[in-house]
Amino acid sequence: MIYEKNTLEFVTVALEFCALIEATGKYTVFSFTDKAVKILPLLYLKATLLPKTGECEEDSEPEQYITEDTYEAIRFRLADLLGEYDAFLETFHPDMQYSDTPVAATISEYLADIYQDLGNFVALFRQENERVMEQALITCQENFCLYWGQKLLNALKALHAVRFSYDNDLAET
Repeated sequence: MIYEKNTLEFVTVALEFCALIEATGKYTVFSFTDKAVKILPLLYLKATLLPKTGECEEDSEPEQYITEDTYEAIRFRLADLLGEYDAFLETFHPDMQYSDTPVAATISEYLADIYQDLGNFVALFRQENERVMEQALITCQENFCLYWGQKLLNALKALHAVRFSYDNDLAET
């Protein structure tokens, strides 16, 4: 399972995503959103193609490599880069079904959430311990289904609006 083609392709795209997020300071809003709207659909696709896995061992909590400080630094850099384009209205938030009030979200938080999970996954995979790699894959798949897959899609929708906005000229910024 951990050496199957689809798993290795997912690992490759996860690494590319993490590299993009870690290099946020090197991009303009336009160049970052241009790259993000290309890699996020690929990441989603590769996650859906992962082989079926078992369940996590109950007493096996994977090691966390992305600390809260790292998460906050990533989130802050993304928010700083995106500036006024960071916030968007969340349409899939559970509170929306019971409220007439819009729920605001930020691209920076959603991308940092995805980065945290994938950064931990990649770090565990790099250990080259097959048992650890398998547990990391299982955890990543579970988190994709329950948590970050929807965040990826919501962030992509917001990034698409920024990247292809007609009311501003992002290519100049």
